[in-house]
Amino acid sequence: MFYSPNGFAKDPAVVRFKGRFFLYHSAYIPGEKPLRTAIAVSDDMENWTPAGTIPLDTECERNGTGAPCAIVLDGRLHLFYQTYGNWARDAICHAVSEDGLVFRKDPTNPVFRPAGLPDGEEGAPDSGWCCGRAIDADVVVFRGRLWLYYATRDRAMKRQMLGAASAPLGCAYGRDDFREEMPAPILEPTLPWEKDCIEAPAAIEAGGRVWMFYGGAYNCSPQQIGLAVSDDGVRFRRVSDEPFLRNGEPGSWNASESGHPYVFRDDDGRIHLFYQGSPDGGKTWILSRAELSFTGDGFALRTE
Repeated sequence: MFYSPNGFAKDPAVVRFKGRFFLYHSAYIPGEKPLRTAIAVSDDMENWTPAGTIPLDTECERNGTGAPCAIVLDGRLHLFYQTYGNWARDAICHAVSEDGLVFRKDPTNPVFRPAGLPDGEEGAPDSGWCCGRAIDADVVVFRGRLWLYYATRDRAMKRQMLGAASAPLGCAYGRDDFREEMPAPILEPTLPWEKDCIEAPAAIEAGGRVWMFYGGAYNCSPQQIGLAVSDDGVRFRRVSDEPFLRNGEPGSWNASESGHPYVFRDDDGRIHLFYQGSPDGGKTWILSRAELSFTGDGFALRTE
């Protein structure tokens, strides 16, 4: 487990880069109000050392950032993360690093938001399927493209759902590179335990398909983790109507939720599921990890 010194560590993303593991996560820093994207480093994925935060140094980030995802492409670490505190106007940003600690931000940030900005927003197409918000970014390489999955909301800002975009591999991954794959949700809440929310997509390619873990229900209501699969990266079906990973029993570290998953395949082929938990309705947040086995038709938690 990773427990932030101030009791707040959410939205994990883990990658191996230049011989070390890097954990990027949402954090509140004592004495600093905006939500930040924080960094921790490890040699074993068990013992983590805080290594600073990514500065809020552009106009679109002035109210905060968070919910990052990370991927290594062509020897560089790419970070996709959301702006925070702008409600329907939050969007996805992109930055690149040579060392995992210092990032060069894309000059076109934010690089992606779906069509359908709120009423009265100038200069934006409106497909009507969502509010135009994009948060909780996750990326995966699939069929020669970089797929970007994200959470958004309906026009009433009540129901959270997932969308998809993609960009050609080797591009700059800037604002002009991403195309919206479908002007409609790729996955939306329909099951009782999902309530009004599907968020935090966590995608991995296995067996020629895209598998997506996701958080069902809003924070601590309780949020639990589901699993869906797609043959083409766009049309997803649930593997089960039941959660893949449930919240814990009363009194446990994740009694209020097991949520916001992130799936990571290490260089040795082992697959790890990172996720957040809370024992007290969101007053405290803790990050944890479980190892997975791919079964061919889904995943199983390793107990060894």
